[in-house]
Amino acid sequence: MKTLGILDYAVFLTYFLIVALYGWWVYRQKNTHKENSKDFFLAKDSLTWWAIGASLIASNISAEQFIGMSGSGFKMGLAIATYEWMAAITLLIVAVFFIPVYLKNKIYTMPQFLNQRYNSTVAMIMAIFWLLLYVVVNLTSILYLGALAINSISGINLTGCMYLLAIFSIIITLGGMKVIGYTDVIQVFFLILGGLATTYLALELVATHFGSSGVMQGFSLLKVHAEEHFHMIFKKDNENYLDLPGLTVLIGGMWIVNLNYWGCNQYITQRALGADLKTARNGILFASFLKLLMPVIVVLPGIAAFVLYKEGYGDFKTDMLKGGEVSPDSAYPVLLNLLPTGLKGLSFAALTAAVVASLAGKANSIATIFTLDIYKKVINKTANEDKQVVVGRITVVLAMLVAIIISPLLGIDKKGGFQFIQEYTGFFSPGIFAMFILGFFWKKTTSNAALFATIGGFVLSVVFKFLPNFVNLEFLSSSGFSKLVEQRDGTMLHEIPFLDRMGFVFIICLVVMYVISIIETRRGVVTNGLEIEREMFKTNRAFTVGALIVCGLIVALYTIYW
Repeated sequence: MKTLGILDYAVFLTYFLIVALYGWWVYRQKNTHKENSKDFFLAKDSLTWWAIGASLIASNISAEQFIGMSGSGFKMGLAIATYEWMAAITLLIVAVFFIPVYLKNKIYTMPQFLNQRYNSTVAMIMAIFWLLLYVVVNLTSILYLGALAINSISGINLTGCMYLLAIFSIIITLGGMKVIGYTDVIQVFFLILGGLATTYLALELVATHFGSSGVMQGFSLLKVHAEEHFHMIFKKDNENYLDLPGLTVLIGGMWIVNLNYWGCNQYITQRALGADLKTARNGILFASFLKLLMPVIVVLPGIAAFVLYKEGYGDFKTDMLKGGEVSPDSAYPVLLNLLPTGLKGLSFAALTAAVVASLAGKANSIATIFTLDIYKKVINKTANEDKQVVVGRITVVLAMLVAIIISPLLGIDKKGGFQFIQEYTGFFSPGIFAMFILGFFWKKTTSNAALFATIGGFVLSVVFKFLPNFVNLEFLSSSGFSKLVEQRDGTMLHEIPFLDRMGFVFIICLVVMYVISIIETRRGVVTNGLEIEREMFKTNRAFTVGALIVCGLIVALYTIYW
């Protein structure tokens, strides 16, 4: 069994004390005035741009990135970095077009937006859906995968890991969004420092194995010995084409994944909703720059593990096996176990920071939606500010307990990593994004059109998923929209890549929503348009320059690694 040394525990304890003491100091500073619901849930007007940016990244990066994305790097290479690099551009779009709409219309939760733009029925359906998704899928997977990862490098009992992560997260979450936001700055510091330490070791191992030394030499050797792992755009004959279908990552479904996640997701947008527009935009720009760095931390170690595995380095051949088969998701834990004492503790702290920050952010969003959109509107309409804060804190604890109880029963570890999460979240993303984007920018969109997107989008996603079982889709292969894949029973079917499925469903949702809205408005149905002015979308010079630098770097990266 793998264990940590005394120095590792000392490094981890240092991390824990820094986060805990700083969080306590922020909480005490915050409590110099009476706390209301907006302070607790949104840290109204108290987060700086750097705290917002760091908190966005800390909430986004968790075990599924460290473990799952490194596994995808092992399996398919740098191409998986498209989720990170395209997200950098998506964040800029959200900062320019989405955040101004939310702030101008004083929107603090996503269900509130749906209620204000459509009606209470659409809002309540989506509030319940988001609560179930966040608790049953997101909170459980973050907690369980995080506990598995920490168990693999520390030897601490899996159940013990889950309880420790949950307790640490609850302590931070109970302090409210301001404590979460500012402690996330420290979490990101440890996340990046520990992640870079692992990347450094991985590249050094590669260099040493081939009789050289130095990180840059290790990176050069990666490109030589895993040349096929350094292409961003897959051709149709690539075995991983179903996961990342060619140009779709630039002009297709990848936009839906990212825009829905970063622009229509309470868990993410909540960080910026309590700030003024300039601060929110600067924070999101900072997060965009950090996104450019993430593949170095979560993808390169996976590619290095692939080279070391192929070369038969140490015990890689056996340690990468799970159930008799190579497990890409084992790549990162196997690398961590090669770290020397001290650095292993730092990487242990980085993993813990990623998991705890994500758990705290998710739990706060669960509490926000339940308290403001369900409890305050349905259960106790007269609840005062103090009562709402108390209910929010109780919700945090209950949500975490539910996650601890049910996560071992879901078989999360058997379902794969990052790609699985992306695909099955994609069953809901197209309809939700269609409902939001038309709700933002087309005043004639009706409530029934939004209901169709909510329910019909999911149904259409399921139909496209299982369509190959009933219809021969070979006619789509010439355009790259289907690929012949061997099934478990040995049969061959033309399947549609899930990013392309998302694109098809999104377009259908837009068309049907347009038709429904036109028919209903001609019948006299009145819609609730949002307050939007052209001036809202103007940016200052500093933001514009920063955004152009991000876009230029993305263009350069895709040009180099096309």
